[in-house]
Amino acid sequence: MVTAERFPLGSATTLAELEADPHPRLALLRAHEPVSWLPALGGWLVTRRDLALRVMRDADTFTVDDPRFSTARVVGPSMLSLEGAEHARHRAPFTDPFRPRDVRERFAGFVADEAARLVETVRPRGRAELRREVAGPLAVAVVAESLGLVDADAKAVLSWYDAIVGAVSDITAGRPATPAGAAAFDELRDSVEATVTAGVDTSLLVAAAERLKLPEVVANAAVLLFGGIETTEGMIANAVLHLLSEPGQLALLRADPGLVDAAIEESLRLEPAAAVVDRYATADVTIGGAEVRHGDLVVVSLAAANRDPEVFPDPDRFDLRRTNSRLQLAFAHGPHFCLGAHLARLETRVCLLTLLDRLPGLRLDAAASTAPSGLLFRKPSAVHVRWDSPVA
Repeated sequence: MVTAERFPLGSATTLAELEADPHPRLALLRAHEPVSWLPALGGWLVTRRDLALRVMRDADTFTVDDPRFSTARVVGPSMLSLEGAEHARHRAPFTDPFRPRDVRERFAGFVADEAARLVETVRPRGRAELRREVAGPLAVAVVAESLGLVDADAKAVLSWYDAIVGAVSDITAGRPATPAGAAAFDELRDSVEATVTAGVDTSLLVAAAERLKLPEVVANAAVLLFGGIETTEGMIANAVLHLLSEPGQLALLRADPGLVDAAIEESLRLEPAAAVVDRYATADVTIGGAEVRHGDLVVVSLAAANRDPEVFPDPDRFDLRRTNSRLQLAFAHGPHFCLGAHLARLETRVCLLTLLDRLPGLRLDAAASTAPSGLLFRKPSAVHVRWDSPVA
């Protein structure tokens, strides 16, 4: 039996703390209880980078294939919630389209055009809330383009995403999911079925349906939907917030746009859009001095691992000159490494450069913006900015 005396820091940790500003508490846990029992989570929290890697690499001992896995409870079995041969079977139809070369060839032009269109829409006003007016719409447009759903515009895709992510977040936090998540999934299923029936050549789902059963295509479409939108919107919003909050770092990027990739990796390190990943122990195991029992929930804090001072000196500082930012684990690791990582990076890179190029004097309206928050997905609720408008 796990006692509060054995893990006092973990026992005192609250969900509110993890959702608002978790980094001070995560630093304490990493230093003193790197694998700690958190009653608030009903499981173990792993905060040290080496231990996080161990858990994510060892799918035999720490699995996602468990009926409690939050995403599977909303959308059913998918590449995100299966292991071994079944995981490989679900993931294989989507692997090639998301390789770096294929991403560039298929999406670079579309992303550039869509980013330019969105920025031009707000440019005359001299102010905008970039998360919902640029970052989110860009992510939605790219996901809609990649899935090629018939009779589903960006507005419909966004509404499904909001509801499905809300349901997954509720379950992760131990709350009952609202009916909106199930309703959105039903609408997504109808659209996927119509797309497969129509045989749309450009849809990833039509090709996937040649190798997967239709319910499996639907489940993986849902994973791509909320993963692609949530991760990218959060990446862009966090990166803009980090850059505009640090004028010195922004000046470095303006002087050398080639640092944009460094800025993206450092932002991912400092605040990953997905803060945690869940696993379940398949056997009794000792890790980080903790005696984990078969069936226990093991939550890996990517946010904590990314600020491990043993790997990243002065880890709370946003630094474009940091030489090892690519060691961040924002896209997880092991067999469940994020399938869309290259596409998300492309979208973030293009969006940042477009914003800086087309919005002169871009600056943060700090009084109206918010810090990143969220237990599972972390991003600011609003990123209000101003620039030198060409219109009086």
